[in-house]
Amino acid sequence: MTILNGLSLVVNPGESLAILGASGCGKSTLLGLLAGLDSASAGEIELDGQRIDNLDEDQRARVRRGAVGFVFQNFQLLPALTALENVMLPLELANEPRAREEALLLLERVGLGQRDDHYPRHLSGGEQQRVAIARAFASRPRVLFADEPTGNLDPATGERVIELLFELNAEQGTTLILVTHDSHLARRCQRRLELREGTLRPLT
Repeated sequence: MTILNGLSLVVNPGESLAILGASGCGKSTLLGLLAGLDSASAGEIELDGQRIDNLDEDQRARVRRGAVGFVFQNFQLLPALTALENVMLPLELANEPRAREEALLLLERVGLGQRDDHYPRHLSGGEQQRVAIARAFASRPRVLFADEPTGNLDPATGERVIELLFELNAEQGTTLILVTHDSHLARRCQRRLELREGTLRPLT
């Protein structure tokens, strides 16, 4: 079955882009391909100036390291690590000598400085998503992908997470690509596209 067909997309550095579409239309698949998490059966994909569709999984991981951050709908925090350790992880992988200090600053930035020693199971959904955002920005990625970042949150918590996401994004000048059902969230982006029948169409 073909999920995406004849699709062409260029995202400029520093741009914020929202991709909307019905459930099951392929939004998460598209995001996974753009981020190098999945492999396409055909076509070319370039990430941060480097073609990745012809690379194997390990090679794509090396391209992502330091260049890409990812915020998932279901948070994807490591349950055996505290909030602090989850945020420290990408910094330690990048051999950042001040990993702990940088991670603590980010947790303070997202309002969780007093929860740094808590494990994910002891955090609310909104708190877990804020930890996930801190982790995504820890390595100062040039591109941030977000997959339904407010999908598992109540409206009030989702609004706080949206504000935080765009504040950090503006501060770091990151390219932001997100998929969402949330039209309010999408309107915060500079450009909106709809994925329908395997291709992208502009939304006004």
